[in-house]
Amino acid sequence: MTDSLTDSSSDTAATPRPDSSGLIPTALLVIAWFGVLLQLWLSVQLAQANGKSIPAGLVVYLGYFTVLTNIFVALVLTCQVVVVSNRVGRFFTDPSTRACAATSIALVGLGYHFLLRQIWNPQGWQWVADIVLHYVTPILFSIYWLVALAKSDLKWWSPFAWCIYPVSYFAYALIRGAVLGAYPYPFIDVAAIGYVPVLRNAFGLLLVFILVGWLLIGLGQVVSGKRNALLNNR
Repeated sequence: MTDSLTDSSSDTAATPRPDSSGLIPTALLVIAWFGVLLQLWLSVQLAQANGKSIPAGLVVYLGYFTVLTNIFVALVLTCQVVVVSNRVGRFFTDPSTRACAATSIALVGLGYHFLLRQIWNPQGWQWVADIVLHYVTPILFSIYWLVALAKSDLKWWSPFAWCIYPVSYFAYALIRGAVLGAYPYPFIDVAAIGYVPVLRNAFGLLLVFILVGWLLIGLGQVVSGKRNALLNNR
């Protein structure tokens, strides 16, 4: 791969950017926050049902890559729809940050579907939260990013920069697990399978993350090229 993966200037100059606030990003924003807040409520309810405190429920809730990544996506959409112009808003609306969010949420959906969906059977509202967090938001935001959001300044090495997020989570999960004696996912459960398999699993998932990032950048180039071609032929 070369720098040909970057968007041409026509993606942002010749074509009006379709990434401003509107009905679609607002609807996605509502969906994303619904999933995040529903799972928060369920986690607190479960903690209390097990005789634990609300803070204990929050600790469990914030241990999952799924939850943190859905919050990541929700913040990206919030800063876009509300048009937050401070440093935080500029960070979450930066094309590279939004691409990192798209790659991360796509990994959430893929990881759950292929690694986790068969190891438990959620019911009721937990099933609803499960579907929203692992399927609805990942699919809709990935499509929205591909079709509507600016992809300027994305290069072939961009996914390596985005690795800061999953690597930071992995370090956090290991430290958290060592302190609490509990790990959020079986494939990084050091107590159950040991450090060598955990590191091997983490490396494999990181490789998938990079491949998904490259795939999204490539698909984004195709979509942007076709959109510009259609506009130029009008």
